Amino acid sequence: MQFALCNEVLRGMDFPQQARLAASLGYDALEVAPFTLDPEAPHRLPAARRAELRRIAEDAGIPIAGLHWLLVAPAGLSITDAGLHAGTVDVMRALIDLAADLGARYLVHGSPAQRRVEAPGDAARAEAALAVAARHAGAAGQTYVLEPLDSAQTNWAADIAEAAEIVARIGDPALRTMLDVSAAGRGEAEDVADLLRRWVPTGLIAHVHLNDRNRRAPGQGSDRFAPVLAALDETGYAGICGVEPFDYQPDGPGCAARAIGYLRGIEEALNA
Repeated sequence: MQFALCNEVLRGMDFPQQARLAASLGYDALEVAPFTLDPEAPHRLPAARRAELRRIAEDAGIPIAGLHWLLVAPAGLSITDAGLHAGTVDVMRALIDLAADLGARYLVHGSPAQRRVEAPGDAARAEAALAVAARHAGAAGQTYVLEPLDSAQTNWAADIAEAAEIVARIGDPALRTMLDVSAAGRGEAEDVADLLRRWVPTGLIAHVHLNDRNRRAPGQGSDRFAPVLAALDETGYAGICGVEPFDYQPDGPGCAARAIGYLRGIEEALNA
């Protein structure tokens, strides 16, 4: 099983330090939040900087597998707001190009604040934005992933079933959905392991985020991750699992270390 560390966990370090530490802890890849690379315009990173970041990660033995948390920067983005839609779609295309230059294979579209549905036509605009992104990602050999997030965070694509319906309507093979353990624990009626057993065989689940419903790392709350990893193994899930806590305890490096130790321990037990 491949585990990627979401790099904002180590945002207090420079990128070479992030890559070296994540690799030394035993992660297989990095999942990068673009705003950590440039807080104002990550989609406009110069070509030389993109090549440098890719080289740093690969030289450390921990390639950049994907991007997530896409629409934090620049400020003022929305896939639903009529006045912001066109500019946001342009940024999405540019982030797909950034992902390709960094060697990433997928992009996770979460960004709940930038997809709130408030008026008639908002949901249609959101789907139109995803359709454009999927076409652009597919042409680059990437997968664009719509992340279901619970209703406390967003009112659009708030569970896997709704996200799957959106993906089916758009009908582009480069567009898929995923499961975020924390969001599923907060918003789905079904147990997370059962959700995986139901949805992974459909081919729609392209990614998984591992985090406790208390928003800490796996192993730092009440959620049990052995059944989650067992379900992924049983269903033949072949994607990457991104470790994405939001509350870093005791700190970023400590959180990252505890999470991978816990997950590798479960993996060893399942393979014993």
